[in-house]
Amino acid sequence: MKLDILAFGAHPDDVELGCGGTIAKEISLGKKVGIIDLTRGELGTRGSVEIRNQEAAVAAKILGVSVRENLDMRDGFFQNDESHQLEIIKMLRKYKPEIVLCNAIEDRHIDHGKGSKLVSDACFLSGLIKIETELDGVKQDAWRPKLVYHYIQWKNLNPDFVVDISGFNEKRIEAILAYSSQFYDPNSNEPETPIASINFLESLNYRAQDMGRLIGTDYAEGFTVERYLAVNSLGNLM
Repeated sequence: MKLDILAFGAHPDDVELGCGGTIAKEISLGKKVGIIDLTRGELGTRGSVEIRNQEAAVAAKILGVSVRENLDMRDGFFQNDESHQLEIIKMLRKYKPEIVLCNAIEDRHIDHGKGSKLVSDACFLSGLIKIETELDGVKQDAWRPKLVYHYIQWKNLNPDFVVDISGFNEKRIEAILAYSSQFYDPNSNEPETPIASINFLESLNYRAQDMGRLIGTDYAEGFTVERYLAVNSLGNLM
């Protein structure tokens, strides 16, 4: 299956939190989108691997993605090294996306910046024909995505561009809240975490609203880039 967009997240819920609205919008426009989670989020304070697996499946169904896979890397301890890069390369060559979305370039959680660099490096290496990979016994062809964009997570990084997600924020929030074990629940007896606070829950809307305000729309999501954005003419810019 060839995908138009492949979104990577270090943990289940990273993609939904960082670019769920953009994914929902692109799917509505006929694009085929997939999600690859690097880990199961097994070190998360709340919930369990089993619960997170179920939540991830529900969230994927809400967004309407074509495929979701998990690479079972070690939460907190995966590295940007050859073995991990090859696992990413196999996914890139399997789905041949034109666009890759990945974690924030730096963030509060160490896995986010680490995962961002891992995926970015693998996107380059995946285009080298002398790196040979096989999947299910079949040799893979080299493939390099045309574009790599990084969504924004905990830290308020300055975006290089923003996507208007007006009309898709409700679906984005629904997909995020599919991870009910992770977020604010006044009836939960589990330990408090930064993302389980009422403040964080409310920020899901007001942050997207503020990003939208800056571009004159209701809601938006921001991204950073690794190279200059190119347009054919000034008329292509909003």
